[in-house]
Amino acid sequence: MSGVLVHEWLARRGGSENVFESLTRVFPDAARYCLWNDSEGRFTVDGETWLARTPLRGHKAAALPLMPLAWRGLPDVDADWILTSSHLFAHHARFAGAASHAPKLVYAHTPARYIWNPELDGRGGSPIARAVAAPLKSLDRRRAQEPVAIAANSVFVQERIAQAWHRESTVIHPPVDVAGFLGPSEPDERDQEILERLPDRFLLGFSRFIPYKRLDLVIEAGLAADVPVVLAGAGSDEDRLRAFAEERAPGRVHFVRSPGHELYRALLNRCIALVFPAVEDFGIVPVEAMAAGRPVIANAVGGTAETIVHGSTGALVEHWSRDELRRAVETASGVSADACRTQGMKFSEEVFADRIRTWAAESVGETSAPEESRA
Repeated sequence: MSGVLVHEWLARRGGSENVFESLTRVFPDAARYCLWNDSEGRFTVDGETWLARTPLRGHKAAALPLMPLAWRGLPDVDADWILTSSHLFAHHARFAGAASHAPKLVYAHTPARYIWNPELDGRGGSPIARAVAAPLKSLDRRRAQEPVAIAANSVFVQERIAQAWHRESTVIHPPVDVAGFLGPSEPDERDQEILERLPDRFLLGFSRFIPYKRLDLVIEAGLAADVPVVLAGAGSDEDRLRAFAEERAPGRVHFVRSPGHELYRALLNRCIALVFPAVEDFGIVPVEAMAAGRPVIANAVGGTAETIVHGSTGALVEHWSRDELRRAVETASGVSADACRTQGMKFSEEVFADRIRTWAAESVGETSAPEESRA
C-alpha cells in the first residue's frame, strides 16, 4: 500500500526533523511533503506547499496565518494512508485525488505552542501570534478531529492534546540516536585543544542559547555545588549569559560555541552531569546524555520527568533553589553509568520504529496498513 509522510518545514537540524528522518526509514516507499524544504540536502521531498514559492518561505512567524490554508491545497496524490509529523499545523494536511479519502494519522510533537500554550513559548507573544490565536484555535481543534488516530511524543503532550483538541492519543516517545553516544568519543586536534582549556570536572549545559532554555540555572547549579560550568551551544542569548556568568561566577563558567558531534560527546564523557532546566515536550539531549552514561539534572515538569529516573539516572528539580540544586548534584554524582545507559536505550530508534509501525497498522487496519518496505 502506498503512503504519504508530511512534515512542517524541514530544516538541517532539529528534533522533529530527527523524527521525520526515522519515519522515512520506517516507511521508505512513502512520498514526502512539507511546507518548504530548507534542509540543505538532508531531505529530498516530492512536493512543497505554495508558500515555498513566496517571499514568506523560511519566515515562520510571518507565514503562520497562511499555513492552515496552504495545507489544504496539496496536490492530487494516489495514497492509501497519510502520516503527518506535526508541531504546528501539518495535521491540517489535505490532498486531492485518492489521498483525500485516505486515513490520516498524526504524530504530534505538540499542539501549536504559539496559540495553545504561549506561556511555554515566547514566540506566542509576538503581535502576529496574538492576533491570530483565537480564530486559529477553533480551526485547529476542528481539523484535529480528522485523523483516525493521534500519537503524542510524551504524556506531557498527551495531556495538552486532550485539553486543546479534545482527542485521545497514544504515547510513543520519539527516537534518539542512542547508539551514537556509546563508547569513547574521538575528538580531533582542534577539539582536543578546546578540551584542554576546560576544567577536569564540570556541570554541562548544552542547548541553543535562547531564553526559555534557562541556561542561567546551570550556572546557579554550579554555584550551589561549588563546581565549574561549561555552556555549549550558540544563540541569541549568548551575550546575556556571558554577562550573567561574569556577574555571578567570574572565571567559573566556560563557553564552547557550536560543538560538533564528537566534541559534544567528549563534553558529555567528562562532565559530572548534564543540567537541563528547560520545560520540554520530550527532551532529546537528556536521553543522549544517559546513553553516554552520564546522569541528568532536569526539570520535574515536562517530558524530562518521563525519561529521567530520580535517584537512579539523575535528579528531577522542582524549585531550582540553591539547596535543592546542591542536593541534586549530590544525587546525580552517585548514580551508576550503567543505569543511565540502560535507561537511554529505552528510547532507541529501534524501539520507536517497532512502536510506530504497530500503532499505524492497528490504527488504519491491516488491509490498508503502512508497509515497512516493498523491496
